[in-house]
Amino acid sequence: MTEKSLAHALLIKIEDHITSHSFGASPLELYDPISYILSLGGKRIRPLLSLLAYGLYGKDPEEILDQACAVEVFHNFTLMHDDIMDEAPLRRGKATVHEKWNANTAILSGDVMLVGAYELLLGTQRELLPEVLRLFNRTAAEVCEGQQYDMNFEKYGSVKEEEYINMIRLKTAVLLGFALQLGGILAGAEKADARKLYDFGMNVGVGFQLKDDLLDVFADQAKFGKQVGGDIISNKKTFLLIKALELAKGEDADELKFWLSQKEFDKGEKVQAVRTLYEKLGIKSLTEAKMKHYFDSGFEQLEKLPNVNSEYLQALQAITQDLIHRER
Repeated sequence: MTEKSLAHALLIKIEDHITSHSFGASPLELYDPISYILSLGGKRIRPLLSLLAYGLYGKDPEEILDQACAVEVFHNFTLMHDDIMDEAPLRRGKATVHEKWNANTAILSGDVMLVGAYELLLGTQRELLPEVLRLFNRTAAEVCEGQQYDMNFEKYGSVKEEEYINMIRLKTAVLLGFALQLGGILAGAEKADARKLYDFGMNVGVGFQLKDDLLDVFADQAKFGKQVGGDIISNKKTFLLIKALELAKGEDADELKFWLSQKEFDKGEKVQAVRTLYEKLGIKSLTEAKMKHYFDSGFEQLEKLPNVNSEYLQALQAITQDLIHRER
C-alpha cells in the first residue's frame, strides 16, 4: 500500500466513524447543529495524525478510532465557538452554526460537543486514561489561551514576533501535537518518544499557520478558494505584517501606516499596495525561512524515533509534505 492510499483508507474509516456516531437525538435543535458542522468536512488531519502515530508502533489504527475522533470533535467545537466570537458568516463555504440557527444554540451545541469528546476518550485503557485526560485538559486550556491572545492582539497597537509565534503555537499547533502524542501513548510508546511526536506536531503546526499567513497574501486566486488578501484588508497582525512594521523605514513605513489607518478604502487597491510593500521588504522570503525552520525542527523529531513501522512513518511524512506544499 502506498503512503497516500494508506492515508486515504484511514480517512475513510475516520469519516465513517464520525458519521455513524450519535451525540444524542432530542431536542433536535441541540443535536442537529453538531451533525451539521461535522458534515461540513475538512481535512480531518488531526484524527489522521493520531491513527498514523498509533500505526508507527505496529498497532491496528482502528483500535483507537474513538480517541482519534475525540480530537476532531474537540477541534470542531472550538470552530463553532470561534465563529461566534469572530461573527463569521461562513465555515467551509456554508453558513456557520450561529447563522443557520442562532448564537445561543451554537454555544450550547458546542458545549455538548466538548462533552462528547470526553465521552469518546473514555474507551482508553484504564491505566492510560488519567494521563490522556490530563494532557487533553492541558491542550484544551492552551487552545483557549491562544484564542484569547488572538482576540487581545486585535486591540494592541503592536505585537512582537515572539508573541505572535506563541499565540499560533497555542491556538493551532498544540492540538496537532496532542493528536500525535495521543496516538503514541495509546500504542505504548516510551514517554520520550511520545514527546518527540508532540514536538513534531507542534513545530509543523506553527509552520502550517505561517504557510496560511503567506497564502492569504501571495496565493493564486484561482487556486486559493477564497479572497486573497483578507488579512491585509482586516489589518490582521500576522507574521507578515509584524515583520513589515519592524523593517519598514521612511516612506515605506509612512505608506504602511497610511493603509493601516484607513477606515474606508478600495479593497483591491489596499491589498495590492501592501503586497507590493511586502515584496519590496522581502517579507515573503523571511516568512518562507521561518516556515522552513519550524518544518525542519519538526522532521528532526521524527528522525529521532527508533524502530517504528516504516510504512506509517512514510505516510506521516508524505501527508506533512502535502500540507507544506499546498497552494490553498
